[in-house]
Amino acid sequence: MLQLGVNIDHVATIRQARGGKEPDPIKAALIAEMAGCDSIVCHLREDRRHIQERDVRLLKELVETKLNLEMAATDAMVKFALNLRPNQVTLVPERREELTTEGGLDVNAQKEKITSIVSLLQEERICVSLFIEPDISQIKAAVKTNAQMIEIHTGPFVNSAVPEEELERIADAVSFARKQGLKIAAGHGLTYRNTAQIVAIPGIEELNIGHSIISHAVFVGLDEAVREMLEIVRG
Repeated sequence: MLQLGVNIDHVATIRQARGGKEPDPIKAALIAEMAGCDSIVCHLREDRRHIQERDVRLLKELVETKLNLEMAATDAMVKFALNLRPNQVTLVPERREELTTEGGLDVNAQKEKITSIVSLLQEERICVSLFIEPDISQIKAAVKTNAQMIEIHTGPFVNSAVPEEELERIADAVSFARKQGLKIAAGHGLTYRNTAQIVAIPGIEELNIGHSIISHAVFVGLDEAVREMLEIVRG
């Protein structure tokens, strides 16, 4: 069954806008779990613009499904992850000026560094996923790092004027990755309108969705927002 990971970053974004304590992303994670999601995703950024270290530590203690920590491939973040030991780490590119993640990790350009990070994390029994473009050369590079998993960047599909071409590109990438023995997730920019098209691609095991769920929750509540997305993901 296709699994759903709920990204709670934007709950923290609202909290940080006022510098207070509400809304609490930890509470959001627990509600999402009770609604039936399969994992909780959060991105601890270098500039700490939303999720804070306190949040991640509490999530590690309280999340009962799977905690997927998104992070940049830096020494400081690797040290934090090794100390925290989440269930999974997803390595993502990160740029201070970006509003949200702008593209996939260029594994080809930093293969040696990423391979070393993957090894360090796996020694602590942390599953490692690489957030990459649906590109065959990047998948080949990901295989050489010994990462167990990749997450396909769906942003180009979401923003494309010709989404059918991007869907075909994603399907080809997923098919190739499966033959390499990789587990496959997908995410970025997926909504209640377009997720079904990604669900229809065989071989994807997990979808990670945040902004659309949190936005919908403003109107229907987080429990209902998660359940509605689960109906699409599992339907």
